[in-house]
Amino acid sequence: MDLEERNLIEILEENEPMDINKYMNYVHSPQCGAIATFAGTTRDTFEGQTVLELRYEAYVPMAIRCIKAICSSARSSWNIHSIAAAHQLGTCSVGETSVFVAVSSVHRADALDACKYLIDEIKASVPIWKKEVYANGEVWKQNTEFLERRLELGKSGKDHQDNKVCCGRKVRVEEEEHH
Repeated sequence: MDLEERNLIEILEENEPMDINKYMNYVHSPQCGAIATFAGTTRDTFEGQTVLELRYEAYVPMAIRCIKAICSSARSSWNIHSIAAAHQLGTCSVGETSVFVAVSSVHRADALDACKYLIDEIKASVPIWKKEVYANGEVWKQNTEFLERRLELGKSGKDHQDNKVCCGRKVRVEEEEHH
């Protein structure tokens, strides 16, 4: 199998369990000496507020397309054998994993650097939206990575990393005017 095809990308619907062992088995290979992973889990507090759960929504076809583009970009920078990336939709309770990335490579530096890149890019550019549900209310949240990316694009006038990012300028977020 061509290494370009060694990507397992899943956007899981609500109540569809995230099988971390499946992703670990997918990236495992006798030729690889490293598997780097990242698991994003729901924490119980945010800025002093009690978090009850997170709720995720996505435009699934575009989210998958964006993650594929991020995987291709990572492969152009690091020597990667396999990538598995999964994101949960719907409700994620405290302690539950909502996003998981696994990367295998011959050497640890490639796996570690690529894993960090993948999760950072997924958070910054993939159309997945998060609502935080608190004990006293709820709010849709923008990822700080997404906001930082918007600032980068505004300053440079071009897409990040030579147009390798999926959504780039195609995503537009209107901000409220404060009077």
